[in-house]
Amino acid sequence: MLARVTKCLAAVAAVLLLGGAGQSCGEPGRLCASAAPVASAPQRIVLMLPLRADGLRDAAEAVRDGFMTAWQRDQAGFTVEVVETGGGQQEALDAYRAAVDKADLVVGPLARSAVAAVAASPAAGKPTIALNTPGPDAAPLPAHMLSIGLSLDEDARRIADWADNALPQGKALIVSGAAPWQRRVAAAFLAQWRGLGRAAADLELDTSLGRIADDSLAQLPQLVQQEKIALVFVALEPEQAREVRGACGVDLPFFATAAANPGRNPGLPLVELNGMRLLDLPWELQPDHPAVMAYPRRPVYELAPDLDRLYALGIDSYRLARELLLHPGQPVRLDGVTGLLSVRPANGVLHFERRASTATYRLGGFDNVSAIP
Repeated sequence: MLARVTKCLAAVAAVLLLGGAGQSCGEPGRLCASAAPVASAPQRIVLMLPLRADGLRDAAEAVRDGFMTAWQRDQAGFTVEVVETGGGQQEALDAYRAAVDKADLVVGPLARSAVAAVAASPAAGKPTIALNTPGPDAAPLPAHMLSIGLSLDEDARRIADWADNALPQGKALIVSGAAPWQRRVAAAFLAQWRGLGRAAADLELDTSLGRIADDSLAQLPQLVQQEKIALVFVALEPEQAREVRGACGVDLPFFATAAANPGRNPGLPLVELNGMRLLDLPWELQPDHPAVMAYPRRPVYELAPDLDRLYALGIDSYRLARELLLHPGQPVRLDGVTGLLSVRPANGVLHFERRASTATYRLGGFDNVSAIP
């Protein structure tokens, strides 16, 4: 009898320590005590990604890996279900409708077209973190839906504000290639720059052969001189940016998005890019950032910078989902691996903002890293 009482008391202690509803005393159907409060059910997050879409699988896997890495670090009180979809809008919409029935919060979709389809659907009634923007012509996002996708267009507008503050006088030269993303980013900078009342010249380089044509590059020195250019903004990749910087002259202030970031590689510095000012994620610029140091890197993604950024997006999407569920209806601020993140509820609508980091490239590393003002 004494042994059974002792066993029961030990089980009660375990309940009090673990926060469970009760523990068996060793007799079927009998609980020793119910003095401890019943643990609340874990909150359910559904992560919806196009893991079955050939053109999107790599990106979806990077987001998933980052998301699960963050969940494994702070999983207490939360369950995650990964839902795989293809790349079609209707399939994504059907998956979303099923997800909202069982989730407290949905993360996804990832494809821009799928985000637009969900945003336009009456099914979007649960808190949702979309991983892309729905596009400029899409309907406004529903009240409980955030878009936290990484956008070079938005970065270009931020860089225009940054350049305007840094150099309040002078004309900008905006240089891009012929790729659709390059044209779009250049247009975003140009619109913001002119909206600030600033003058600009723009040039699209011939990149049809996979590199900048020599006659295209030859235009640059004369254009810089004739237009009295005070700064250059490029919507280009690192090697293209290097060629343009060499042609324009390394003394001109030179601004770029993350697409031109050659990364941390002291063994292969692009000397011509020394002094380039760029906007990128803390994940790429600040290895000693407290949040960045908290999560393991994946070498396979470090070799592919775009996927590495999506891995970081996955980390922050879980962290943000967790904060929104822990503090429903409250403002949220997060010093994340993709920037300073804030969610502000106003009139029943959630407003999201990300402030990435500015830096100066210097011989395979970065100086003057700080959050953009």
